[in-house]
Amino acid sequence: MKRQPCLLYIALVLAWTVTATAASQRSPSDSNQQTLIELERGWNDAFYRQDVAFIETLLADEFMATYGDGSRGDKARELTLTAEFNQQVESATQEDFTVRTFGNTAVVWFTLRLVGIRQGQRAEVAFRYTDVWIQREDRWQCVSTQSTRMSAESSG
Repeated sequence: MKRQPCLLYIALVLAWTVTATAASQRSPSDSNQQTLIELERGWNDAFYRQDVAFIETLLADEFMATYGDGSRGDKARELTLTAEFNQQVESATQEDFTVRTFGNTAVVWFTLRLVGIRQGQRAEVAFRYTDVWIQREDRWQCVSTQSTRMSAESSG
């Protein structure tokens, strides 16, 4: 009878060890995914606040963008677009995040839905984004972004 408490203790220790090991094995990836989603949300919010300084910290020096109209831009252009933004946006909602990490590289896909006033009329538009991030010196920086405007049929 005295051996059962000892066996129970060993079983609990083993269960805790397995649980802790599993958590530590998935934790960095889960943590990176959450961090990248927060960075994406912060970038979006900063853009509409015209917070150039914040966005500058997110973009790698070699950053390249491909915009919805097919044009391309570098870090300087992205920061200029932020500083000069003057659209009336009522809401900018990011959703449908998918994050995949590959060592110190990550790809983030999401949908951005915008509602605002364009030429005096209420307008709604949606874009799909693909952003590539790299981790340098314990922080994530975006090296590439591409946005594609969704048609009305595909935005549902």
